[in-house]
Amino acid sequence: MFNSLSEKLESAFKHLKGQARINELNVANTLKDIRKALLDADVNFKIAKEFTDSIKEKAIGAKVINAISPGQLMTKIVQDELTALMGSEATPLDLSKSPTIILVAGLQGSGKTTFSGKLAAYLKAQKKSPLLVAADIYRPAAMDQLTILAEQVGVAIYKEPENKDVVAIAQNAIAFAKANNKNVIIIDTAGRLAVDEMMMNEVANIKNSIQPQEILFVVDAMTGQDAVNTAKAFNDRLDFTGVVLTKLDGDTRGGAALSIKYTVNKPIKFMSSGEKMEALDIFYPERMAQRILGMGDITSLVEKAQAQFDEAEAKKLEKKIRKNQFDFEDFLSQIQQIKKMGNLKDLMGMIPGMGKSLKDIDIKDDAFKGVEAIIQSMTVIERRNPDLLNPSRKQRIAKGAGKDLGEINAFIKQFDQMKQMMKQMSGSMPGGGMGGKMPGLRR
Repeated sequence: MFNSLSEKLESAFKHLKGQARINELNVANTLKDIRKALLDADVNFKIAKEFTDSIKEKAIGAKVINAISPGQLMTKIVQDELTALMGSEATPLDLSKSPTIILVAGLQGSGKTTFSGKLAAYLKAQKKSPLLVAADIYRPAAMDQLTILAEQVGVAIYKEPENKDVVAIAQNAIAFAKANNKNVIIIDTAGRLAVDEMMMNEVANIKNSIQPQEILFVVDAMTGQDAVNTAKAFNDRLDFTGVVLTKLDGDTRGGAALSIKYTVNKPIKFMSSGEKMEALDIFYPERMAQRILGMGDITSLVEKAQAQFDEAEAKKLEKKIRKNQFDFEDFLSQIQQIKKMGNLKDLMGMIPGMGKSLKDIDIKDDAFKGVEAIIQSMTVIERRNPDLLNPSRKQRIAKGAGKDLGEINAFIKQFDQMKQMMKQMSGSMPGGGMGGKMPGLRR
């Protein structure tokens, strides 16, 4: 996420390396590179200029205390300005009314339907009772896709396959929600390949007929200034309440995230990456600024871990680790929980200092696939009693997992080493500790 922008901003700060103080000359060189980095990230020129002008105003004459270098001071100023540019603080959904009506809009291909499913899963986890509404009557697979997502996350869906009146569908869905005690209604509307009058009229008619509490504009984060221009066109017609950035796991230059709040003056409420229904996060401008500047985001990482790891199970697991009784079943369970937290490379990028080192490393989402195959080729007794794994059992496991004996032996050796490390580190990580090098993790 934003790797190119992060690298270029880091390079810009090198003008201040070894300098005793901030002055007009070294600030000018730094700001020139920052402006270029923003333009390369597809940030509008006017926004980039105002951004760097604001930094210059704060940086020139700034007092550098002995404990802080000019580079560190400039990084802090840039972090504060990035945070302000993206909205300063997180903006929650307005769920004060029951049922709350959320209208989801955006261009075709922006990820509206997938986001609607993720939002339903998110709200269900918040103890809400959401209803998904299929109001895209044009894209052939839209209703089917939303139906599959509704089943996947375990929420209700309302659809009228033969009805071509989207306003009536939305109104009927609200009546259905009230009759069936659904307190949040998520309406997935149709998108188009480009902004057109018919699309705008249709979604505006839905808005006017149902008066939603939230109108969320979903935008593909990879599209830069195009996304910002589209957001302005939608906002002029809909006056939406918030923005959702999707596909942040792709080759995101950052233009949309850095420009959209400035352009339409509406908050970014959520960010989404990948296809997993758990991969939806509240957008925190300060945390995103830290990640862009290579500082990581340990707060979000801990929150993700806390959401997946059961406290009672964690304490139980920690006792096993302390007694050196951690087994393959425990390991498999931990892997399943980590996978639910999201994209592995993105998670590791949240660790301060890791972003740069991961730049050229390809960590696949199926990185645990080989490990899972090995453990699942064991019997339950073998998983619970690793000491039982004699040569003949290992041969059978290797055959079942599609591995050779050497790979099985290497995995078991790494597992034993990890057990010892976890025993020493027990209690220091969420879930009783997944410390140490993960055996079998492919890069």
